[in-house]
Amino acid sequence: MNDCSKQPIPGQTLSLRAPRSLDELLNYRLLRLYAVSGAPVLRLLEGRYGISRREWRLLALLATQAGLSPSAIADLAHLDRPRASRGVAVLVQKGLAHRSARAGDARHAVLGLTPAGQALYDELFPQIAALNKQVLQALDDATVQALDQALTRLTDAATALNAEAVRDVRADRRAGGSRAARQWPARGEDERLT
Repeated sequence: MNDCSKQPIPGQTLSLRAPRSLDELLNYRLLRLYAVSGAPVLRLLEGRYGISRREWRLLALLATQAGLSPSAIADLAHLDRPRASRGVAVLVQKGLAHRSARAGDARHAVLGLTPAGQALYDELFPQIAALNKQVLQALDDATVQALDQALTRLTDAATALNAEAVRDVRADRRAGGSRAARQWPARGEDERLT
């Protein structure tokens, strides 16, 4: 059994405020939900329509907000600019999006959907919304409303935390697995770890 399908032990209360294990971390719980509830969406996108989840996100943003710049779509999609640029390039290559010069300033591009891209969005969105609705059927209306409010408050708190916390270290995703593994001292060898 993989970790994404692991369920809490009946009678055990997970402590989100004082986590003691991975299963009690808010981000891990949200990631599990995203992985499990997103699997049918991923199969639909890749299996039936031949687009990735990232391409769908960019397509949906372009469908609802015409004339975005490449940097604006990166920000709205919560992607770094190179990933967003590659995603947009794939959409252009597939004939789903177009890139054109901004009126009066040829140095800046604006993005939009082609008629094929808009048609794909119009066909896909109701299917994805229906899958979301099926997941939410596990909750009554009051709980859905409370969840919506909680997600808004948590997003606001995380945004504030992101602006304040761990400012002395930058993430280096390019190093990823290509860098030699960091060697950690065994317990007792380095008092700084205690």
